[in-house]
Amino acid sequence: MPPHMNADDVQALLAARHDAPFDVLGLHKVGGKSWLVALVPDAETLSARFGRKTVEIPRLDGPIFAGPVPNSKLGYTLNATYPGGDDWAFDDPYRFGPVLGDMDRHLIGEGTHRRLWQALGAHVTKHEGVPGTHFAVWAPNAAHVSLVGDFNVWDGHRNPMRRVGQTGCWEIFMPGMAEGTLYKYEIAPQHGAAFQKADPVAFGAQHPPATASVVRDISGYGWTDDAWMQARAERNRRDRPISIYEVHLGSWRRAADGRMLSYRELATQLVDYATYMGFTHLEFLPVSEFPFDGSWGYQPVGMYAPTIRFGPPHEFRDLVEAAHNAGLGVLLDWVPGHFPTDAHGLAQFDGTALYEHEDPREGFHHDWNTLIYNYGRTEVRNFLTANAVYWLSEYHVDGLRVDAVASMLYRDYSRPHDQWVPNKDGGRENYEAIAFLREMNTVAYGEVPGIMTVAEESTAFPGVSTPVDAGGLGFGFKWNMGWMNDTLRYMEKDPVHRSWEHHLITFPIDWAWTENFILPISHDEVVHGKGSMIDKMPGNEWEKFANLRAYYGYMWGFPGKKLLFMGCEFAQWQEWNHDVSLDWDALRGHSQRGVQALVRDLNHLYRETPALHVNDCDPAGFRWIMNDPQRSLTAFARFGGPGDAPVIVVCNFTPMEWHDVRLGVPGGDGSWSEVLNTDAETYGGGNRINAGGVTTEEEGCHGLDRSIRITVPPLSTVMFRRDP
Repeated sequence: MPPHMNADDVQALLAARHDAPFDVLGLHKVGGKSWLVALVPDAETLSARFGRKTVEIPRLDGPIFAGPVPNSKLGYTLNATYPGGDDWAFDDPYRFGPVLGDMDRHLIGEGTHRRLWQALGAHVTKHEGVPGTHFAVWAPNAAHVSLVGDFNVWDGHRNPMRRVGQTGCWEIFMPGMAEGTLYKYEIAPQHGAAFQKADPVAFGAQHPPATASVVRDISGYGWTDDAWMQARAERNRRDRPISIYEVHLGSWRRAADGRMLSYRELATQLVDYATYMGFTHLEFLPVSEFPFDGSWGYQPVGMYAPTIRFGPPHEFRDLVEAAHNAGLGVLLDWVPGHFPTDAHGLAQFDGTALYEHEDPREGFHHDWNTLIYNYGRTEVRNFLTANAVYWLSEYHVDGLRVDAVASMLYRDYSRPHDQWVPNKDGGRENYEAIAFLREMNTVAYGEVPGIMTVAEESTAFPGVSTPVDAGGLGFGFKWNMGWMNDTLRYMEKDPVHRSWEHHLITFPIDWAWTENFILPISHDEVVHGKGSMIDKMPGNEWEKFANLRAYYGYMWGFPGKKLLFMGCEFAQWQEWNHDVSLDWDALRGHSQRGVQALVRDLNHLYRETPALHVNDCDPAGFRWIMNDPQRSLTAFARFGGPGDAPVIVVCNFTPMEWHDVRLGVPGGDGSWSEVLNTDAETYGGGNRINAGGVTTEEEGCHGLDRSIRITVPPLSTVMFRRDP
């Protein structure tokens, strides 16, 4: 037996439990003599070649071969023979030194590695002059970690990994291993049987329901979107028009045979459509790899892997690049709030509650049957914060919309009174999650200038979109869930009852300036029995479409950025179903084509009219003109910067046509052009328009010195812009 090993080493290797295999395997010089030890199951013989010299390595015990070899500074290759005469020449993984350097080790140990994915995961690279793939994983409480895959028949005995100092990481360089290799980590806990896990930092995965990670080389993409990247900071500002088309990639449109479109197909079809419709940004439901289609991506397992459902990573980049080159920003829904319990995922990753809390009162979501990240652990915060930077930098994504922020902020979120643990001060706020969100936003904006982050947050938690240095969470924008809930409640009511509920359409302005708001009509509003947008509207078919057109006009006129889920822009009748395509055949109907044309025109008007977007997040951009609950009429003015023409938005939420309505207007004498009327014939309406515009009269009204007289069609929104 070689002098650097003993019987315990042999038994540990045979049992796949050795915690320091590189101390034993490979080439070791002891007392001036070199010894080579290799673990090659199923081999009949083994030899090592040093330059032109070949040395037979005798069998020590079972699959372990060990023997003296010449002292040499040359590298070596191994050659194994197998029953039946087959042989295999290969580079020994155990002749290579560590890949992770001192700085990586320091930052990983400290939990501050801003580019964590460049250290962990699987990287196609060249090490010590030999091409191959480097693997590294964080599993601090494991007794032993092995790399397994098709290349070693998923046998955890064959490729044990090196423990990296005190970082809790394990690594191995596999010479000759190329992109496309399937792999997992076999982890032996301190107690109990070994199990296999997918790589938390894998850049690719098998198509579900298969669960292996896949080696993907994400280097070397030749981006051609420089013009967009240099200008995107300007496009993401709160005084710019932001109109977002929210998309579930698997069901936006499908091929004739029912299959999902690829990233590259979406790069033409989806990008062309969103551009035609006048949206400024695309927002994708989560694309991080996830096992269950029915979760829509909101229960991710592979946080660093674009889902293979639509293609490999470079093809996802093709989609982002195509969007940028068409003038569209790209936002991703991002889920750092929880993760599923799938056996191949993060749950009990190294045999302990590593990423999650041990106590289910802190670590388990009853609503979703998922586990909650332990934000108090620096390495877990690093994993998530680096993941945000990863998507923003590696894939040129322009922003992240963070899912379920409310569930992160409060320890008692959707929990019975006896199923949560108070914070150190006895309160319900999750201090650790709050600190994580602040850190994530600080790092994201600092590392990748020009991006935006958006919070889906449904409570009155203060300062969500206030900068961190001013005491806020640091998000760029927040979804206005209150606006969405109140206004949809209003619109679902029969018009005869709306006069009693008029506050629902006006009250949202009371908090409109507390955050930088986005007005969302998202996927959550058209699923799980809630019906489609057109189906929510009361009345006969004509009234339903008129109601919806009036609502969209009100939404685009109201302060706040805009978000609309796919299918809502053409009023498909069916509730959204993630398993099938949108009902594009609905566009054969004149009314559906009319709604689509309206949304397109609203987008273009919003983008081209400073008064409708410059002060979306500033009270200087808004003034009430009229609220008439009895007639369900409301009117308000929108203002841009100095010199920008103001816009008047008038909404009628009854099926009555109002003639000769006198409306106060800002400014002096002049004329106002009707720039949008949802009752126009082209949108499917009755074409009751204010043709030729209107001229101010000296009669004061609504506290203003000048007024106009207009016709307001039934169930409509009409917009007027001051002529130069």
